[in-house]
Amino acid sequence: MQLSEFDFPFDPSLVASQPVIPRDRARLLVLDRGTQQLSHRQVTDLLELLGPGDLLVINDTKVMAARVPGIKKPTGTPVEVLFVKDLGQGRWEIMVKGSFRIGQVIEFDQQSKATIVKRDAAGTEVVVDSPEPITQLFEARGAMPLPPYMKRAPMREDHHWYQTVFAKHAGAIAAPTAGLHFTEGLLRRLREATINVATVTLHVGPGTFKPVTTERIEDHRMGGESFTINEETARAIQEAKRAGRRVVAVGTTVVRTLETVAQERGEVVPMSGESRLFVTPGFQFQVVDALMTNFHLPRTTLLMLVSAFAGIEPIRRAYEEAVKERYRFYSYGDAMLIL
Repeated sequence: MQLSEFDFPFDPSLVASQPVIPRDRARLLVLDRGTQQLSHRQVTDLLELLGPGDLLVINDTKVMAARVPGIKKPTGTPVEVLFVKDLGQGRWEIMVKGSFRIGQVIEFDQQSKATIVKRDAAGTEVVVDSPEPITQLFEARGAMPLPPYMKRAPMREDHHWYQTVFAKHAGAIAAPTAGLHFTEGLLRRLREATINVATVTLHVGPGTFKPVTTERIEDHRMGGESFTINEETARAIQEAKRAGRRVVAVGTTVVRTLETVAQERGEVVPMSGESRLFVTPGFQFQVVDALMTNFHLPRTTLLMLVSAFAGIEPIRRAYEEAVKERYRFYSYGDAMLIL
């Protein structure tokens, strides 16, 4: 398939720079795959749109405030380092712009610094030298890693806005944005309505957002992102599938986690690993029956996944409708529910 098939005309003024408050008042465009009908609802309407026994699966990863300002030594040039992944023993994968050589030092404060130990086409790695855990550096000096299309600097409010209410396991450099629409109150009401909730963890990394630069999408390669499915969640999914109840994925990261394990093991089982699953039209879904997701950038693997789930033409029509009705787009924007 050609990359150009995943393009659509777009109005940049629709990009949301902050979330709706309260979160569950965001708009929800509902696409019924059976009838191809679109309807306009709110996230709070999930109570009506889902049924007793449905299993809602959420991603409980926690976004790290991992964008840290530093000074490039010995020039004193200001730089910004995005800590991507903890590789163990003080070694981190990072993202940083500029010219760097092996052995070059980035200083964060009088006590903390990082030394470049790898920089090539595959990425950049540093060894951190600090008397305190790097998580304290994130808390003291770090900013939330907002997507560049927001075109604004992170604010204090983003530490709350860009985190789901169920965030638990730190490790992501981007939020699982469909989950941002949930409030504690909505989750409580869903459980009271016997709509079950289970969790997986996938630490969102560069793999999710790596640009597709090949004209043939089949030539694109996904970067790896670590995930965990616990025993309780695996059992809940197995029981739901046996009973014919719907498994509703909240976000593309949940889809990739569940379908990765199903492809490898034949069903969802307790497992930790790394997902490099690239979902494109023609993919045979084994686990996910419904999907809640935000609106995605053109020509991205995210848009390809939702197009695989709902069909290219239905998604194109849904996006045209969303633009016409001025839905808010991307991370802090409104959502879709594909049934």
